[in-house]
Amino acid sequence: MKKVRVLLADDHRMVVEGLKRLLESEFALAGVVENGRALLAAARELLPDVIVSDITMPELNGIEALEELKKINPDVRLVFLTMHDNIAYARRALDAGAMGYVLKHAAPEELIMAVRAASAGQTFVSPAIAGELMKAMRDGHATAVDPVRKLTLRQREILRLLADGHSAKVIAARLEISARTVEFHKYSMMQLLGVSSSADLIRFALRSGISET
Repeated sequence: MKKVRVLLADDHRMVVEGLKRLLESEFALAGVVENGRALLAAARELLPDVIVSDITMPELNGIEALEELKKINPDVRLVFLTMHDNIAYARRALDAGAMGYVLKHAAPEELIMAVRAASAGQTFVSPAIAGELMKAMRDGHATAVDPVRKLTLRQREILRLLADGHSAKVIAARLEISARTVEFHKYSMMQLLGVSSSADLIRFALRSGISET
């Protein structure tokens, strides 16, 4: 029987080594990448059956990478393996199209089950948060519009860097755009999100998980 081909995305090297051993015992490991942009490239090139990805990664986070992948391949199957047990993260992940949400402290058994479920077109959520997630959905909160979705990918990149303490000049150099463009995006975000100061904007980034500084 042909093994499920899995692409792994995680920027923590010690974690990656353990995950590689775990996944290779059950599946065919197609590749390993360390950031969101590399994930996009590898997914297009390697065409894995299932992607296992962390949420917090450099360049693009896992949820942003999934949103971009869905534009290219709506059938992509991705399982998040994350330390985030906050229900807001799980809701954002599933809204973006994730097929699984597994807490890192629950691996390995749950991860194996989640990959198998995803390969069969089914969704798996760690039991530790599944009840709370279902309750949120029953209460109707999960249908609320996620304000993060109002922001473009570029705006999220800029907001993350702003929250990390970088100046407009530094951000411009890193993203290869002008400082004026950075400022334009900054004030556009403030209008979209209904905040009135840079401090409010950064607080939003921290609350929403865009930045964890």
